[in-house]
Amino acid sequence: MRETTNTSNKSWLRWLVLIGILIIINFVQLPYYFSVPGEAKILTEVIEVEDGNPYEGTFMLTTIRMGKANIVNYVWALVSDKRELIPEDQVRPEGETDEEYHHRQLMMMTGSQELAVIVAYNYAGEEAYFENHGVLVTSVIPGMAAEGHLDIGDRIVAIDGEEVLEIETLFDLLGDYRIGDDVSITFEREDDTHTVELQVEPFPEQVDPEGERGGIGIVNPVTDRELVNTPEINIDTDQIGGPSAGLMFSLEIYNQLLDEDITKGHQIAGTGSIDEQGNVGRIGGVKQKVYASHEAGADVFFAPAEQGEAGSNYEIAVETAESIGTDMEIVPVDTFEDALQYLESIS
Repeated sequence: MRETTNTSNKSWLRWLVLIGILIIINFVQLPYYFSVPGEAKILTEVIEVEDGNPYEGTFMLTTIRMGKANIVNYVWALVSDKRELIPEDQVRPEGETDEEYHHRQLMMMTGSQELAVIVAYNYAGEEAYFENHGVLVTSVIPGMAAEGHLDIGDRIVAIDGEEVLEIETLFDLLGDYRIGDDVSITFEREDDTHTVELQVEPFPEQVDPEGERGGIGIVNPVTDRELVNTPEINIDTDQIGGPSAGLMFSLEIYNQLLDEDITKGHQIAGTGSIDEQGNVGRIGGVKQKVYASHEAGADVFFAPAEQGEAGSNYEIAVETAESIGTDMEIVPVDTFEDALQYLESIS
């Protein structure tokens, strides 16, 4: 009887150890995110310009899917060409909640859409411009002066009584202060206006490893602005976040504004942020986006060339395309105009 009892106890112990290991493997999260290819979404399905012109080809928005890495995801990403590991501090600042992160990503997507409208409408000779109303707080650094005084969604409208309508003015004014200085911040919250005195403090090491810069404790603020444009446009991207679809948005909108079809019947994917002047910027996850575009049957993939910088999105895209043996052409672009010139050159 005693031997049977000991055997039973050992069996239960083995199961407990196994369950513990499985819990650790699956539920203990590491300080990394992993990314995998998402989808190539046809933009005529999400963008509609009033009285816009139909066409036969397609422009596609490419996405990636991301998640917090556990041990399984971490090891899988190390051995899979399709997966990539990203240190947590490169994705979100310390202390940012899931809700704040998703809110920031959606705001960046909205900004990307608006910039795409500006670029496309201006190239097509249509009316589009911004009316700026201040700077929105999107993230507050724990332990710095802004914590407890400024909240996500507050609109900063003045620094020491000087009007602030866009990010550039905010940065210019704050740049005149040194660590230890007091700054008067006027902001709007719901229907009320408030003013608070905050001290400029050194940024924590994860924000500024060199320890040379200071601030009031907000990161990634965005200009709160209203887009005014004619004709009307509707963009519905659901819960897709981030700025990386700017270039493809602008091409889709521009094509709907024209009489001719600049795709010439081709399936065209790509990625890259865009600014108001039509410059195309670097994005993350380009490798996974090449995979997604190839699997969607794209003929062309636009990738930010970054003025020929080593390790550019374009170089990574070319290496990925060669590794998977795709016939998809990888095209480097630095500007919206570069993309248009390529499209004019194809048959």
